[in-house]
Amino acid sequence: MSMIRDLRAAVRPALRRTRATSNYDATRDPSMTSAVVDCAVYRDGKRVSDHVSPARAMERVRAEGGFAWIGLHEPTEREFAVIAQEFGLHPLAVEDAVHAHQRPKLERYDDSLFTVFKTIHYVEHTELTATSEVVETGEVMCFTGRDFIVTVRHGGQGSLRALRHRLQEDPELLAKGPSAVLHAIADQVVDGYLAVADAVQDDIDEVEIDVFSADTSRRGGDAGRIYQLKREVLEFKRAVSPLLRPMQLLSERPMRLVDPDIQTYFRDVADHLARVNEQVLAFDDLLNSILQANLAQATVAQNEDMRKITSWAAIFAVPTMIAGIYGMNFDYMPELHWKFGYPAVLAVTVGICVAIHRGFKRNGWL
Repeated sequence: MSMIRDLRAAVRPALRRTRATSNYDATRDPSMTSAVVDCAVYRDGKRVSDHVSPARAMERVRAEGGFAWIGLHEPTEREFAVIAQEFGLHPLAVEDAVHAHQRPKLERYDDSLFTVFKTIHYVEHTELTATSEVVETGEVMCFTGRDFIVTVRHGGQGSLRALRHRLQEDPELLAKGPSAVLHAIADQVVDGYLAVADAVQDDIDEVEIDVFSADTSRRGGDAGRIYQLKREVLEFKRAVSPLLRPMQLLSERPMRLVDPDIQTYFRDVADHLARVNEQVLAFDDLLNSILQANLAQATVAQNEDMRKITSWAAIFAVPTMIAGIYGMNFDYMPELHWKFGYPAVLAVTVGICVAIHRGFKRNGWL
């Protein structure tokens, strides 16, 4: 029995090494950073490896062909330095990818493309207020090479997990290489813009209805809500407008790293993006018009209030004047000792006030 136990103890490390070779666990590899969400090798449109580190993935790609797709979420400089060195990424692009807060753009380096997308997420709310957050932004950055694509995501939105699964169900498209993944990411981002644009349109319609409704009780806060919407639309515009030029380049200009068949798909994305951009520009113009209409309504309401105040001040000036005259206490004043002097003065005062009131009423001041 002791010999069997010794034999098992000797064989067990070998079994562990065999399992590690056949089913690699990326979480135990020191070269795999904690920022890596997923890393896999694809060949002929099919995923041929799981749980590999970026270094191991590139080894397999160089030895057997295909391409590697590495997905990261908010990597630190130290975490990304290993991957940047492995894939030969340009230092300027690496700095942008780590620090984020970049405008959408497309930069070409010797053997890679660096693309930045702004993701937009609509924040659901029961009622739009002057402090409501309407859109939430994030970033997806792509390093596209001949046999790899590295995606770096910042923010809580814009997850690519569902996109990866969807692409894996379409081997024919995924076989086109890294440019197919780049197109799929661009398409998902722009489709998100379309959904957010529809939701923002509903908010603008709601504010427009409130501004031009007969109910004036809510108009006091309309200016704040309109201004907040303008700020959110401006954030939306910063994500959409700068992306027009990169999509135009990807759809029209031949590039070594973009498959010609995939370039046709980029044209569809560019068309959708142009439509969203037109919507966002229209939103901005419409909100300007609504804000001007709201301010005009506020000015009209103030003028109406001032006319009413002025009208009542004119009416009350009559009894004030008459009371002031007869309160002078002179001995010789008209009708001072007349028996009907008091009721006569009251009647004259009331008559003048009624006449003035009717005149203001007729002219629309009251």
